[in-house]
Amino acid sequence: MTTRAREFGDGVRAQLPILVGVAPFGAIYGALATGAGLAPDAAQAMSAIVFAGSSQFVATSLFAAAAPWPVIIATTLIINLRHLWYSASIAPYLAHLPARWKLGLAYLLTDEAYIVSMQRYAAAPPAHDHRHWYLAGSGLALWLTWQLATAVGVFVGAQVPAAWNLDFALPLTFIALLATALQDRPALLAAGIAGLVAVLTAGLPYQLGLVFAAIAGISVGAVARRTLARQP
Repeated sequence: MTTRAREFGDGVRAQLPILVGVAPFGAIYGALATGAGLAPDAAQAMSAIVFAGSSQFVATSLFAAAAPWPVIIATTLIINLRHLWYSASIAPYLAHLPARWKLGLAYLLTDEAYIVSMQRYAAAPPAHDHRHWYLAGSGLALWLTWQLATAVGVFVGAQVPAAWNLDFALPLTFIALLATALQDRPALLAAGIAGLVAVLTAGLPYQLGLVFAAIAGISVGAVARRTLARQP
């Protein structure tokens, strides 16, 4: 097996346990998107283009609430700002790559792909220049799973009678995602502030309260994490 194939295969294998949890969320998104009124091809296209579960769920919720497109786009961008930090963190390991590789890996750089790749790179940085195949394998495995799971959800959602209101699944999904993310004090503080702002601004038109809540949570969490990092 060549070094490239080995790195790619290791990246896929590292992602396999995570895919077990990712697949149900992709199916739930597909069902909710069609239930919210998105056309099946539009729901699938969002998974292919945006490829970010949390922002897709929020965008679906805003679409169902008839929020203006500028609000939906702005909220999605705010939620995905964390990818800037992911990119900056992993960039030193990929600095030798040409632009076409960097663009492709930037598209595949999700939370899950970042976590397993950084663990690999930080623990034992390889002596060769094929480490990007590890991230490619991890990211591509997640991408394929997300697209297939979305397709299943879109198909199942189209078969579910309207009387079976699936709206309850959206808040339950967010609760599950949130519970796994609250692992330290900055995350807890960010979630608390975002929740408080969301409640206080719930009456704003066009679901703008979600935008302000996201900005407040990200800002407070970033300040808290920076403050803790400076403490001895």
